[in-house]
Amino acid sequence: MVVWLSLCGVALVVAYLLGSFPTGYIAGKWLQGIDIREVGSGSTGATNVLRTLGKGPGAFVLVIDCLKGVLAIALIYWLFSFASGQSLIPSTVDIPIWQPWMITLSGLCAILGHSKSIFLGFSGGKSVATSLGILLAMNWQVGLATAGIFAVFIAIFRIVSLSSIAGAIAVPILMAVLRQPLPSILFGVAGGLYVILRHRTNIERLLAGMEPKIGQKLATEEAADG
Repeated sequence: MVVWLSLCGVALVVAYLLGSFPTGYIAGKWLQGIDIREVGSGSTGATNVLRTLGKGPGAFVLVIDCLKGVLAIALIYWLFSFASGQSLIPSTVDIPIWQPWMITLSGLCAILGHSKSIFLGFSGGKSVATSLGILLAMNWQVGLATAGIFAVFIAIFRIVSLSSIAGAIAVPILMAVLRQPLPSILFGVAGGLYVILRHRTNIERLLAGMEPKIGQKLATEEAADG
């Protein structure tokens, strides 16, 4: 049992490190020699990269950050497959129960890693793209439905933060409607709340009517430009 628990612990650490990979920060340094945390919203996520570096870098960061989430979940499936083949899973471990909980924990570790990256002094992004990758790997129907809700809000309101919050609210509802296991529903609740909390300043600007739409700058940037 000690070996199995150790393997699970290592997998969760790896999931956190995957989430911590600072895609947006690296893009800023490589392309313009800037610290993306010191411009725009200060986030390392795809939205701030889009506003600061352009569509191409923004799309690249979005894809890689999404892939981080996919890999965090794929890691758990690989762990159970490998451990089963090597007879490393104790007979007392009920795999149908353990695996969904490990998937949930791995997803949460990746989300935490993205927003609190060990490589960036525990700073980072808002974990939206990484969360989408996790959802697509956990249940593609939930992932696509969440992406669809995000797309509808973007098309109507043209505000990324509002669309992200709408998607975060929808996740646990979609999990429940599609009869996903309890760990997945709890992931939707915990992950959704975390993403919303990461958007606190955005929510304040939304309530004040100052949140920028796609293509617009933050009010602080405009003041600086002036």
